[in-house]
Amino acid sequence: MAKITQRPDVKAFFDPATNTISYVVKDPDSNACAVIDSVMDIDYAAGRITYENADEIIKYIEDNGLKLEWQIETHVHADHLSAAPYIQEKLGGKIGVGENITVVQDVFGKVFNEGTEFQRDGSQFDRLFKEGDTYEIGNLKAYAIHTPGHTPACMTHVIGDAAFVGDTLFMPDGGSARADFPGGDAGILFDSIQRVLALPDETRLFMCHDYGPNGRDIQWETTVADEKEHNIHVGAGKTKEEFVKFRTERDAQLAMPKLIIPSLQVNMRAGEIPTDKDGRPMLKVPVNGL
Repeated sequence: MAKITQRPDVKAFFDPATNTISYVVKDPDSNACAVIDSVMDIDYAAGRITYENADEIIKYIEDNGLKLEWQIETHVHADHLSAAPYIQEKLGGKIGVGENITVVQDVFGKVFNEGTEFQRDGSQFDRLFKEGDTYEIGNLKAYAIHTPGHTPACMTHVIGDAAFVGDTLFMPDGGSARADFPGGDAGILFDSIQRVLALPDETRLFMCHDYGPNGRDIQWETTVADEKEHNIHVGAGKTKEEFVKFRTERDAQLAMPKLIIPSLQVNMRAGEIPTDKDGRPMLKVPVNGL
C-alpha cells in the first residue's frame, strides 16, 4: 500500500470540449512524473485529429525538466480519445490500463467487426494492472485498486495521499458515473465506490470529469471525507438499494456520449487510430450496434 505520508505534486489540465481532466503527477523528491488520462483532440464531423491538449502537457513536462515514466489510463474512456501514443513518441512513458481491458476488447471488437487481426489480449499496452499491483514513479509508491461498475476495466490509482478515481466518482455535487455501458453494473459500481471511500479520510481524490453542476466553476479535487459526507448519490449513509434504483432509472434517460464511437475504437487500442487495409487511418460507425 502506498505511503500516505507521500504527497505528490499534481498539475491538472482541463479539456472543455470533453469536460475531461488530465493530470501530471510528480514525485516531489525527483523529476519523475506520470500522466493520467491524456486527451487527443478530434473534430468528429470533419474527421480531423489534432493534439493541442497533449502538446500542453508535453510543454509542461519539458519546461519543468521532468522525466515521464508512466502514462496511466484509468479505464477505456467512452467520451474522449487518449493521446498516450503521441505523448509516448515525444517523451516515453509506459502505457498502463486495467487487465480487464481484454473484456472490453472482446465486446467491442465484435461491435466494430474488427476481425482476427485485432488482438484482444491487451498487448497494445505496456502494462496490465491487476488488483493490488504496485509500481513506482521515481520514489513515489503507487498501487491499483480494481473499481469496476462503470466499465469492467476501471481502476483507481492511489499515489501517495492522492487517488485518481477515473469515472468511479464525480465531485460530491456531481455524484457518480453511469453504469449502463456493456459490462457496467450499478451494484458493482456502488461496491467499488465503497472501496474508494474506505481509503483514509484525508486522501485527496482527483476526478476524470466535471460538468459544473448548477453553473458552478469546474472542480476536480476533493477528499474521501467530503465524498462520504456530501456525495449526492452515495454519501451520508445512502444504501446500495437506493443507489441501484436511482442509478438504473437515471441511466435509462441518458443519451450516448457524443464521442463514444471514435473513443472506443481508439482507446481499446491504447490510443492508436485504427487503419484500413491500405494503412490509412479510418474509423467505423456500426449501425444499431451500440
